Amino acid sequence: MASDEDDLEPLQEALVRFQQHAIKTGERDLIIFEGRDAAGKDGAIKRLTEYLSIRATRVTALPKPTDRERSQWYFQRYVDHLPAAGELVIFNRSWYNRGGVEPVMGFCTLEEHETFLRDVPVFEDMLVRSGVQVVKLWLDISRGEQVKRLEARRTDPLKALKVSPLDALAQEKWDAYSTARDEMLRRTHSEVSPWYVVHTDMKPLARIAILRHLLKVLAPPEIADKIPAPDPGVLYRFEPAAITDGRLEH
Repeated sequence: MASDEDDLEPLQEALVRFQQHAIKTGERDLIIFEGRDAAGKDGAIKRLTEYLSIRATRVTALPKPTDRERSQWYFQRYVDHLPAAGELVIFNRSWYNRGGVEPVMGFCTLEEHETFLRDVPVFEDMLVRSGVQVVKLWLDISRGEQVKRLEARRTDPLKALKVSPLDALAQEKWDAYSTARDEMLRRTHSEVSPWYVVHTDMKPLARIAILRHLLKVLAPPEIADKIPAPDPGVLYRFEPAAITDGRLEH
């Protein structure tokens, strides 16, 4: 019997054809990966980019801002990394740090957090209207699965580079992160720039769903129409009801 991983190769082939088309037509594509610690962002991005052009694909994971960057307009340091014609840019965490990590950890003020929530829909609307295709993915993980993955990071020497000082607080501040996530999704989801939620406890299923979704929303019809829709039990378009009906992990 074929495994879920066996479905990866045809999807990766379709991604190559999509990128050939995007380079030829000068598309500008931006994919934002957000989620709790250990939700599977790195693994999903690896499968996504494995066979894509190094020249036309950039994965951006910015470090904490410098003192100079802290004095700038909040979105300024991200603007330099936006895609030009024919480029695919992937943010492994993005300006949405201010929607989750920063307020929970006290790295921004309440006023800065509120300003961000007010301004980000306008900023993303500008990007979309300028021709950038924006896809936003929230990778959701259960509390129990996060415990297992964080422990694996601590005990596996091959995962040592994934260990973060914030890992120790992921469980301690679970409820605070849930509250921040719920407000962020509710206030920054829009018709122009919607959020899609991915359940990632089963990594293979999540990766397949992500690649299918990206092809469905970014690839031209001659490619997208041949791709099965992602499993709605794994990946779905956010709606406020998801906060209270059990679809989002709390």
